[in-house]
Amino acid sequence: MQIVGFNFTKVLAERKPTIGPKTSINTNIEFLDLSKEEIDILKDQEALKITFNFSVIYSDTPEKEKPKEKTSKEELGKISFEGVILLTSNSEEIKNLLKSWKKKEIPNNLKVPLFNLILKRCSTKALDLEEQLNLPSHIPFPQITLKPKEGQSS
Repeated sequence: MQIVGFNFTKVLAERKPTIGPKTSINTNIEFLDLSKEEIDILKDQEALKITFNFSVIYSDTPEKEKPKEKTSKEELGKISFEGVILLTSNSEEIKNLLKSWKKKEIPNNLKVPLFNLILKRCSTKALDLEEQLNLPSHIPFPQITLKPKEGQSS
């Protein structure tokens, strides 16, 4: 498998005015569709088009949840990307992937590199949108701290 294309088809970013300190942040990657794609310049290989959605959802965190009760969380903000990844491979591998997709499954040996690619491309764009909308970052940044000098108490 070789990745030959990555394009965004939809970008959404929204924020409600009430983002507080107890905001939960959930990130999700979902594969929406997998289909064969015709690309004229490929000679001995076939192409596969994978449609995906990457989302970061900000919601309020209820004070105390009872284990058996599901409380609805209010969505306070959302960043979402939809896009397309184009892959090339031989016809046998493409056929096997299309067969596994009928069960809405993608083999782990392909899923992991796709997740990493989506995370890399989408997280950097999401960080910029989070800064513009004043949303908390969905990934932690490294922080520098001062160590107390020897002989000093903190």
